[in-house]
Amino acid sequence: MRTGEPLPAVGEVLAALATGLWHWDTATELVTVDAEAARLLGLPAVQTTLTEAKARARLHPVDWNEIIAVVGLAVAEGTLAEVRIRIMDEHGRIIRVVRSRSKPSFDAGKKSFQLIGTLQEVTEPTPGTPAGRSAVTGDWRRSREAFLLDAGRALAEARSTEEVLRVAAGLSMPGFSPDGLAVFSVQGDRLRIIGHHGHQPGDEGPFSHMSLDTDYPAAEVVRTGRAVYLTTPQQYKSRYPVTWPLASSFGRSSWAFLPLTVAGRTMGAWMAAFAYPVTFNPDERSVLTTVARMLAQALSRAGAAETERALTDGLQRSMLPTLGPQIPGMSVAARYVPTGGGLQVGGDWYDMIPLPNGRIALVIGDVQGHDVRAAGLMGQLRIALRAYASEGHRPDAVLSRASRFLHGLSDGATQHGAPEEDALADLRFATCLYVEADPATGTLDIARAGHPDPAIRMADGTVLARPTAGGLPLGIDPDADYPTTRITLESGETMLICTDGLIETGGHDLESGWQRIRTILEDHKGDDLEELADALVQGVHGPSSHHTTGPLADRREDDIAVLLLSRPVEGHGEALFVPPPVRRTMLSVAQAEPERVAVARQQLRELLHDWPSPDQVDSAVLLVSEMLTNVLVHTDADALLLAEVRGEHGSRRMRIGVTDNSDALPHRRSPGELASSGRGLMLIELLADAWGVDPQGEGKSIWFELYESDGSASGSG
Repeated sequence: MRTGEPLPAVGEVLAALATGLWHWDTATELVTVDAEAARLLGLPAVQTTLTEAKARARLHPVDWNEIIAVVGLAVAEGTLAEVRIRIMDEHGRIIRVVRSRSKPSFDAGKKSFQLIGTLQEVTEPTPGTPAGRSAVTGDWRRSREAFLLDAGRALAEARSTEEVLRVAAGLSMPGFSPDGLAVFSVQGDRLRIIGHHGHQPGDEGPFSHMSLDTDYPAAEVVRTGRAVYLTTPQQYKSRYPVTWPLASSFGRSSWAFLPLTVAGRTMGAWMAAFAYPVTFNPDERSVLTTVARMLAQALSRAGAAETERALTDGLQRSMLPTLGPQIPGMSVAARYVPTGGGLQVGGDWYDMIPLPNGRIALVIGDVQGHDVRAAGLMGQLRIALRAYASEGHRPDAVLSRASRFLHGLSDGATQHGAPEEDALADLRFATCLYVEADPATGTLDIARAGHPDPAIRMADGTVLARPTAGGLPLGIDPDADYPTTRITLESGETMLICTDGLIETGGHDLESGWQRIRTILEDHKGDDLEELADALVQGVHGPSSHHTTGPLADRREDDIAVLLLSRPVEGHGEALFVPPPVRRTMLSVAQAEPERVAVARQQLRELLHDWPSPDQVDSAVLLVSEMLTNVLVHTDADALLLAEVRGEHGSRRMRIGVTDNSDALPHRRSPGELASSGRGLMLIELLADAWGVDPQGEGKSIWFELYESDGSASGSG
């Protein structure tokens, strides 16, 4: 071509350069190619129009996905889309590799892309060579995919901002790893560096609290939501002359600033700085953009989790009280463990309340549900209980007033405009156990509202469940009664009260869960209540709990609240001689509660759980049943059972007495073979080692004793 001659047509130039031209409209799903582009695609060398599906069939499926990603990136950044593509024949074999360069545009009305670009055959670099790094079909592609999988997994597992930043600092990108990283967040109208890597402490100072109006790449990224790539220091200096002096001292050669965007909102920026020149080709930009998106999502999740944890901690601190000053003559320990779901605050609570009479009230309860509604009701109910107790009411009156209060809260939702279905669904009840303790005597007055009974760990390690009279859960019946049960906490004994989460967590029901708790209590050595509280929580909620799962198919989780009250041995550690501990249980059986005879039998068996002679235990249970039944049948009085075990192992003595307020003394009878009664004293004479009747001021007490044997005899007769 001579100077001054007209330029050849574009088509002739492209043909001379073996470069094809193509046009793709995603709205019509048609791809038009000229003759050279058709040849490169393995088709006859004539201009043709293909459907999108036919064009896609000529491309490697992985490369087709690459085109989609690169096109979206190029539209977002306003740059060219460049990608290498493997061309396939009808048998799925690669026949050549081409480079595609195009200028994509997006039609917002049609929500479609239009691309006009070129195709040119290229030589595939040898895998492993420096040239192979930029080839999307070589080792670099496989390294990039593996890197993104690892980075995505690591960022998804990070649970705090600190962990996310630590993962980001350890990212080693395939072939172009940055040596300096910084993460910027937006606070009001300013940037703040929340994490950096590859810099000395204090280097972030000039860049922290920078106004968003500053002529700085990260500020521009936040303002516009578009990435900024600076391939050379000269480019940085020309575009950002004001802040270039701040960046020049680090000796970097290339920089990438990318937006951290979540749900359409730019929450910050991520800087990747390189010590060597980087061109930021489409593949490299694609990797950086993908990492920025994953990083933004991880930071958003971590921030939400940290906010949730802060809210949870605040709720727990405000709703769960501290255990105040020490109680003279008694020790208290408590634990609360949330389920880990939602806000991690449910309806469980405990409290310790000083009373006007000098005693101490211990309260533990569980509002139905594990949501914010349950937590709110729990807070209101705890305040109400504390107010009623502080007024000096007895335990039964405190629970009656609390039940009326909770019922009023639920009933109010029905009467004040709430839809009936929603109001009925939001009705809540609460279980509760209220204990009024006298530190001077160890007397415990207990009122119970549908809550699990307390348990007593005796001085010798024996654990007994203490059956107590109870009423309906709070909030069900505003006129419900809550009878009071009195027991005495002896020196060296510990009372456990808890919510059902301690019993049932881990797939347990009440029976199997109680056996697990009992084992933990009996196996624990030492008198430290804090250690015992930790052992209980670890036994049902810690790693060891996975080896003690219950019979239920699902491993149920629930909030756990625990209160321990102990009465230390008087003079323990100072006296030269400590008398053997006394094991004791007491139980009342009212005329209207004959079913409690079975409870008395169970209590006695638990009290004698380590008695060596099973026959003696059976004899004691039989005699107790006979004595209690005689009181209920032959008198109009209630019965009180008191059972004690005294002495050292091997020479112990059990003494069991039944007291009633009837003055009628028992007498021997001679029943016939078919008589249904009259054998009470005959059985006592045959089975007991000693027995007697003690008249009292009002009523009498019938007692018997059995002495420990090695188990070879069936009783003393």
